[in-house]
Amino acid sequence: MTTALIFLTALTLFLWLGLPPTLRALGLHPTYRGPTYTLPSKRALIVTTSQAFLGEGGKATGVFGSELTAPYYAFADAGMQVDVASVRGGEIPIEPDSFRWFLAAASDKRYLKDPVVQAKVKASRPIDQLDFASYDIIFLAGGWGAAYDLGTSAVLGEQITRAWAAGRVIGGVCHGPLGLLQATDINGQPLVKGKRLTAVTDRQVKQLGIQKTPQHPERELRAAGAHFESATAAFEPLANLTVADGRLVTGQNQNAGTETAQKMLQVAGGTRAPAPVPP
Repeated sequence: MTTALIFLTALTLFLWLGLPPTLRALGLHPTYRGPTYTLPSKRALIVTTSQAFLGEGGKATGVFGSELTAPYYAFADAGMQVDVASVRGGEIPIEPDSFRWFLAAASDKRYLKDPVVQAKVKASRPIDQLDFASYDIIFLAGGWGAAYDLGTSAVLGEQITRAWAAGRVIGGVCHGPLGLLQATDINGQPLVKGKRLTAVTDRQVKQLGIQKTPQHPERELRAAGAHFESATAAFEPLANLTVADGRLVTGQNQNAGTETAQKMLQVAGGTRAPAPVPP
């Protein structure tokens, strides 16, 4: 075996075996080590985009995988009934890059072996055929596709408005909080006005070079009167923050899916699960 071939083989093994844990160590999809909660016999709804491309004829996109799978399994493992919906219903587009071997979260790998959840994603329920107020938790998943339809959907705004008035726990991560923009509180004011929350930052949008989307979460939410908060990192997609303001719980990006879901379970009245016994 030549020196060049040995080097190439070693480099390939390093990338295959070493890149995913290196990215996790830097902050991508961190292992959640906080308290977990159970909420049996209650209902959760995960809402996603129906937008499959970055503009007309653009790159394939959709919901970012872990922003759907992480909350789904957090709620399901808590004993909840979990439904999956999208703006138009039908098969949910998933960001292809999110399932790449070096980016996929543990929840993504679980999803790829779970035909039951896959069937829900392939036949998601349209938001206009649901009653959001009948759910205890409503989670708005993100991804670049959400920048095209969550923040401009009057139907989504009306559904969230009714759910908020009914006392439900509402939240989401990444671009998902754009879905709050059309909702109002019980006084008819914008739901996000004066609320502490987080979502994808303008800096992250700029660093990833995807600025042509019609809505940018930090910009739109600040303009609507939200008190926007965020963490930072040299490479912003590795930052992580979860913010709870009463019944509104939001996460900054794909790194916050599990933590945001667990905080929503707590706010919804979940019972703290016993800590796992060390082996």
